[in-house]
Amino acid sequence: MDGTGGGRRAYIGSFTSAGGRGVTTAAVDPGTGALTVLHHTDAVPDPSYLVPGPGAGMLYAVSETEDGRVAAFSLADPDRPAPVGAPVPVGGSGPTHLTCAAGQLITANYTSGSISSLRLRPDGGLSGPPTVLPHHGGGPVRDRQEGPHAHAVVADPSWRWLLAVDLGTDSVWTYRLDHAGAAPRPHGQTPLRPGSGPRHLVFHPRGEWLYVINELDSTVTCCRWDRASGALEPAATVRTLPDGAGAAGENHPSELVVSADGRWAWAANRGHDSIAVLALEPHGADMELVTTVPCGGHWPRDLALDPAGRRLYAANERSGDVTWFDLDPATGTPHPAGSIEAPAATCVVFG
Repeated sequence: MDGTGGGRRAYIGSFTSAGGRGVTTAAVDPGTGALTVLHHTDAVPDPSYLVPGPGAGMLYAVSETEDGRVAAFSLADPDRPAPVGAPVPVGGSGPTHLTCAAGQLITANYTSGSISSLRLRPDGGLSGPPTVLPHHGGGPVRDRQEGPHAHAVVADPSWRWLLAVDLGTDSVWTYRLDHAGAAPRPHGQTPLRPGSGPRHLVFHPRGEWLYVINELDSTVTCCRWDRASGALEPAATVRTLPDGAGAAGENHPSELVVSADGRWAWAANRGHDSIAVLALEPHGADMELVTTVPCGGHWPRDLALDPAGRRLYAANERSGDVTWFDLDPATGTPHPAGSIEAPAATCVVFG
């Protein structure tokens, strides 16, 4: 099979306001992991983050604009995502992240400091108006933490809880998911280190630990997770840069991904323009920085593992490309394997 025939597709988000092409479809070569661009759609402005639907055949995108919206795309033709209805307002500004959980599409609205929930219709479309749940508070970094800035929303592995990472309040907000069709319900708020600027989180495959990547102090916080009570307990903190690298304010980590076997994690460093390789403790309770390798571009905004876990993809926003790496299963080291042009690239997901 060649790289443009049937098989898996990758979808790349971008900032159209910075020259991006909207949502780009690329074929994934099954042997090499190489991407071949097939199609672009600019049906929604600034689709900076994408997520596949809970079932086959749908793709969702935020529109990271002042009057924030979300858009649904049909993947009936996986090469040409087709809009399902008009983009729907989320009732917040600057949505940066989204997830599908408990029959809802949920967004993290960075600028307005809230999360929003919209019901998913049976056809995969979106039903408004949204339920908007505001965050409150701030942090010590005046130019970044003058108020709440929700940056990511992630369901836990039990699908009972939703965790919202808030950079502005240095905390993770917890919500109970309602599988009867209602919006998430507020449950609690866990403070992290002041000034750390939590951005995204990812769970260890065992589900007992999770890791929060912090944008403002170049660290990852390991947290114990109790799925019975929805309680989060911060524990170890690890830097994403070697000692002496990256002065305060010069590096801004963006994304963290974890291998399916729970042995390795990789973090993207914007500014240092590197990928940090982190070795995980066998049960997931701690991690250690092993090395960093160049990301192959400038300002890596997102990382994604291919579904087989053999390759790592980086969306380099400011150099306008997506690079990919073969992963050494023994050392976790990413080895450069290729790249494609992708102006203002912000994320990569697989369909």
